[in-house]
Amino acid sequence: MRIRFLVLGAVLATGLAACGGGGGGHEPGGHAAPAGAGVTVSQSSLGPILTDRSGRTLYAFTNDKNGGSSCSGQCIASWPALVSGKAVTAGAGTQKALLGETKRAEGTLQATYGTWPLYYYAGDMNPGDVDGQGVDDVWYVVGADGKLIKRAS
Repeated sequence: MRIRFLVLGAVLATGLAACGGGGGGHEPGGHAAPAGAGVTVSQSSLGPILTDRSGRTLYAFTNDKNGGSSCSGQCIASWPALVSGKAVTAGAGTQKALLGETKRAEGTLQATYGTWPLYYYAGDMNPGDVDGQGVDDVWYVVGADGKLIKRAS
């Protein structure tokens, strides 16, 4: 009986480890980013904004300079990077010429739009949420033109 519980415990631990946790290389909820990040334009209370393929809002950090990310540590825990994987794909409404990627300090590739590395906000629970808009006057949604939208929702 004891051996059965040990085996069951090992199987559960392995399964949980495979699910992953929220890190810089994962989308919100601990799900691995797809082979290539998809960026699209979706309608929101702020007008047309960048989202991922699932409709989750993407943000930019005004402290980022020259296309590189300056968000790490506790910052990246609250603002997970949109990790690009193999390539960034342009969805409806985006300008393919504005899509790119930047190499993060830990070595992953983060999707960019214009000069802005793209992030999620951990406080957004559902597609279409824009709860990260204007946080600390440094986090803003990105419009289809690559410019930050700085008005309140």
